[in-house]
Amino acid sequence: MSPLRRTVLWALATAAVIAFVVAMGRMAIGPAAEEAARPAPGAVGLPDVLFFLLAAVAVGGAAAVAISRNILRSAVGLLAALLGVGGLYVFLSADFVAITQVLVYIGGVLVLVLFAVMLTSRITEVAVSNTSVGAFGGILLFVAVAPVLAAVAVLGPWSAREPAPLAPTTRVIGDALLTRWLLPFEVASLLLLATLVGAVVMARKEIKVE
Repeated sequence: MSPLRRTVLWALATAAVIAFVVAMGRMAIGPAAEEAARPAPGAVGLPDVLFFLLAAVAVGGAAAVAISRNILRSAVGLLAALLGVGGLYVFLSADFVAITQVLVYIGGVLVLVLFAVMLTSRITEVAVSNTSVGAFGGILLFVAVAPVLAAVAVLGPWSAREPAPLAPTTRVIGDALLTRWLLPFEVASLLLLATLVGAVVMARKEIKVE
């Protein structure tokens, strides 16, 4: 692609993003801000501080995964994001999902990724076949999406209620997976098995070609 054509495409994309943000501000964000009730300021307790701290860890880890060009640092950022999400599950009284998050995604998937990175030689010299749109494209996407998400989070009519006491959920989830959701659970396991078999077959073909 020629530099002139690339410049024209980026200029059109920038204009489209600006028009989208202005339109959303006038049609949705502005009226919602006028109708939204101003919440009374209350005391900030330890649960609030922990919630925002875990949310910041999760968002910061996800940003490190997307921004960092070092795959090892991206893996560490993924670890922080998964830990933050696991902590947020605890706030939702989802103890089973939180433990599964730690055991499966951190103890299994992330460790496997780290081993694959450390045992793969010359991983930084691999040529990428699908080129990225670059940092400017990511900035445009962020500018288009961030105001909408922030408006939904701040101006949305969220219903406030007293948190229920913590109660174990493992038994309830186990009963649901073995009764009502047994068929979807087994279908998902078959789908994962088919994906694993397909990956093995593709890897064997590449080995034979080499």
